[in-house]
Amino acid sequence: MKTFFWFLLAIFALAITGCGAAQLASTAVAPSSSNPSSTSPSAPPTTPPSDPPSTPPSNPPSAPPSNPSPTAPSSAPPGATTLSNLQASPGWQSWGQLAPLYADCDAPCPGLTWSMTQGITSPSMSGNAAQFQIGGTTPYSDVLWTNPVIGQFSTQGLPDDAHTLLPTIHNFIYDADFYVTDAAVTQVLEFDVNMYMNSVGMTWGHQCNHLGDGDWDISVNSGWISTGVPCNLIDNGWNHVTIQMQLESDNSLLFQTITLNGTTSAINQTFAPYTVPASWYGVSVNYQMDGNYEQSANTTYVDNLSLTYW
Repeated sequence: MKTFFWFLLAIFALAITGCGAAQLASTAVAPSSSNPSSTSPSAPPTTPPSDPPSTPPSNPPSAPPSNPSPTAPSSAPPGATTLSNLQASPGWQSWGQLAPLYADCDAPCPGLTWSMTQGITSPSMSGNAAQFQIGGTTPYSDVLWTNPVIGQFSTQGLPDDAHTLLPTIHNFIYDADFYVTDAAVTQVLEFDVNMYMNSVGMTWGHQCNHLGDGDWDISVNSGWISTGVPCNLIDNGWNHVTIQMQLESDNSLLFQTITLNGTTSAINQTFAPYTVPASWYGVSVNYQMDGNYEQSANTTYVDNLSLTYW
């Protein structure tokens, strides 16, 4: 998993060229797996927005997580804001994470290749999907794609310079269609939201650990916990995921529900946030692909990616 865009202060304008295809700049977060079923070591704070700081946070996530009384997540109210078609947005960036150390690297990375191509018409649900590809020779290596949507380097025209928007946000819904071309080589797919404010880091990390434990795993800063909820992918076809999460009044993170292909599962687990530099400010979304034991070439597509907040 990766944290966020502190490093982008110096490199946001940089367009990254992947090992084999053009990539667009971005910023986001997510826990990545150091092997088929565990989280990679945290990246140092001087690396791109993606994984948590390398040093333990001063207030790491509590373990085991608490399990509040199950409550049905609320639907987005009329006043909620939806940022749509993020897969077609400018501002995406990407980093490789080479096993076994999972240190970030910019393309070209020895043993790891990747690309992102936007404007894909087929396969596509909207006619404007994005294609994501990974490959290489270093088994279990990962690639993170990220996009800063609110705050610093916002790609959505929401810089929130006065710091009046983020303090009002307590709910998120991550929603996307994604196409799996070969489930046999799809080790892990990850979908996350990061939020940074007032030196507090909040990462709702969700990974479909398809070839690992076969479940949905969750993470806040480091280490993955299985939810026990199966992640059953449609092979060679479109899948739909909706993930709802909430920021509590004490800045704890509530993982509410995961809906995959029409089946909703309640997670209802809370974790403590972690500490980040005071200069970090904003919200980002990310998508990540993890390689399998052969680092087989793998292609997925993402369409109708949106983030709703209120």
